[in-house]
Amino acid sequence: MRTFRDAKAMAKALRTEALDRQQVDLSHSEALEIVARQFGFDNWNILAAKITSETGDGGDTNQENAGLRLTPAIPILRIFSEEKAKEFYVDFLGCTVDWEHRFEDNSPLYLQVSRSELTLHLSEHHGDASPGSTVYIWMSGVDEFQQELIGKNYRYAKPGITEDSWSRGVQLGDPFGNTLRFAEPTDSRSKA
Repeated sequence: MRTFRDAKAMAKALRTEALDRQQVDLSHSEALEIVARQFGFDNWNILAAKITSETGDGGDTNQENAGLRLTPAIPILRIFSEEKAKEFYVDFLGCTVDWEHRFEDNSPLYLQVSRSELTLHLSEHHGDASPGSTVYIWMSGVDEFQQELIGKNYRYAKPGITEDSWSRGVQLGDPFGNTLRFAEPTDSRSKA
């Protein structure tokens, strides 16, 4: 079975081919759903969970807790505007919208965005999260990332590099008062 990254690449290729050959504009989430069905799953969430369970990365090696496995947390950040959220998280940060959910046509948006190994949930739902949250994100290539962001000419942020005794990073505020701290460890002991 292909990996999580292969499935996303397949969805991207599907979108490109559909547009080039048939002038059909599929959203990324629609393409992910099609790829999931090609693998015989009802939806993308089920396929993603299956791939994660089969790769077995990060499991507990203690035989007593062999069934116990913790995976990276997915922060939920409060948003108030779909347009501003996509402008910041997709256009500026370079994330991909993996899927979107609304209970009804005019109800609040809940969506997942990702880039590389970072996954975030963004929610317009009152009570899902508090504005003003901070997410600390370990990464590599912080200098290239900072240059990429500056090159996008986003009018609300021109991030510089911050440094402390354990990391170098880029700190960004989203349009909703949340803070994202992207940090590259300068000491091998920094990132646990």
